[in-house]
Amino acid sequence: MSSDNADRHTRIAIIGAGFGGIGTAIRLRGAGYRDFLVFDRGDEVGGTWRDNSYPGCACDVPSHLYSFSFIRNPGWSRSFSPQPEIWAYLRRCSDEHGVRPHLRLGHEVYAAAWDADARLWRLDTSHGAYTAQILVAAGGPLTEPSIPELPGLAEFRGEAFHSARWRHDLELAGRRVAVIGTGASAIQFVPQIAPQVAALTLFQRTPAWVLPRRDRRISAVERRLFRAAPFTHRLARAGVYWGREVQATAFLRPALMRLGQGMARRHLRRSVADPVLRERLTPSYTMGCKRVLLSDDFYPALERANVDVVTEPITRVTADGVVTGDGRAHPVDTLVFGTGFHVTDLPMARAIRGADGRTLAEHWAGSMYAYRGTAVTGFPNLFLLLGPNTGLGHNSVVFMIECQLSYLLGALRHLDTTGVAAIEPLPEAQRAYNAALDRAMDGTVWTSGGCRSWYLDPSGRNSTLWPGYTWSYWLRTRRFDAAAYRAVPARTPVAEEHR
Repeated sequence: MSSDNADRHTRIAIIGAGFGGIGTAIRLRGAGYRDFLVFDRGDEVGGTWRDNSYPGCACDVPSHLYSFSFIRNPGWSRSFSPQPEIWAYLRRCSDEHGVRPHLRLGHEVYAAAWDADARLWRLDTSHGAYTAQILVAAGGPLTEPSIPELPGLAEFRGEAFHSARWRHDLELAGRRVAVIGTGASAIQFVPQIAPQVAALTLFQRTPAWVLPRRDRRISAVERRLFRAAPFTHRLARAGVYWGREVQATAFLRPALMRLGQGMARRHLRRSVADPVLRERLTPSYTMGCKRVLLSDDFYPALERANVDVVTEPITRVTADGVVTGDGRAHPVDTLVFGTGFHVTDLPMARAIRGADGRTLAEHWAGSMYAYRGTAVTGFPNLFLLLGPNTGLGHNSVVFMIECQLSYLLGALRHLDTTGVAAIEPLPEAQRAYNAALDRAMDGTVWTSGGCRSWYLDPSGRNSTLWPGYTWSYWLRTRRFDAAAYRAVPARTPVAEEHR
């Protein structure tokens, strides 16, 4: 192999430099692996926390838990971390733990295909071709913005953008802004921009259950204590984890959601004086069926004189506004989409081809599945981070990523000790695992709560969330279960083939 080709081959290729990709790189280095590359289309690490920089962007998982357990951060400034601090944390992790030399930033991976003869992955990137024995797809589910196909959108003469591609160069003061969507992003940026704009029209399809955020500043005394006595920081993290874990019970037994709904209704009554507006903002489904949101300033922002909440469906977009089902025209010069991401139809799935030449999307046929949320039959040596049924409605996905990283390291040790070229889940193991997940999902708030959410794929199946406690996922991933996998033997040397 020429030196140029050698530079283009790596044992492990990682796609994505967010929490998943950076965590993988750090754990690999800690385990003694050095032959790996991390590809990312951006010009810096950070993934979701690099790309989402809209006003007010922050995490809705408490700071002490939304970080790696193996890289403490006692310096969070608030109980819910703002985006700049999370992004800075990921950059610091990369700098201090030897990740930078492995990064290939500005390298967008267009396609990845398994070469069954060569027993390796072939990657097509914006900087040419690479090969790898093992592929780790860590692009994450909140990567590709989803913009609805509204009639007339192409004719709109104003400015239009998704919240994940915020136009920081656009001065919103004095503009008439339409915000489409009322999800986790919108409830953060609407209070920030409402005081600036001339008029803000919020188009709401379905109201969300909103609980008080109760964010607070972490004092300098607390931060000094966490640094001086690390066990206190570990205790704080453990307290947050178990407090969040208890909340899973209500998602699994929806009758218990009455307590949370009562809290949310009281929050709404205290925040919104107008009874007509309160009615518009009151959900009709069981809490938890859609993502539960946290905010102290969203409701007050909607009572501003320059803010209008519209619940009629959008029928079309015109050159200078939006028309709703009641025939009303809403003049606007700026459209901001807070409409989420492609989660159940991951664009990445259309770019990865398995042993039979079909893409992951073709295998899934509209409903994602994997073994342990990580590996997929027909895709040797492919490992997904935050793959199917690993999302959460109650706790930190960073915990789930760490569980998958431990499982991945177990798979690598198995490859190292057995000498096989590749592994993939047995079809029967994958079928049994996903059948058990579907049974566990029955009766949860996500399938019986009376709503249609982005958790559900076109078939109506919840293929995004973990239907249980996170510790139960840890139990399933703490050891690599080689018996559930088929081994792909190494290539027979040409001399032996003709012996």
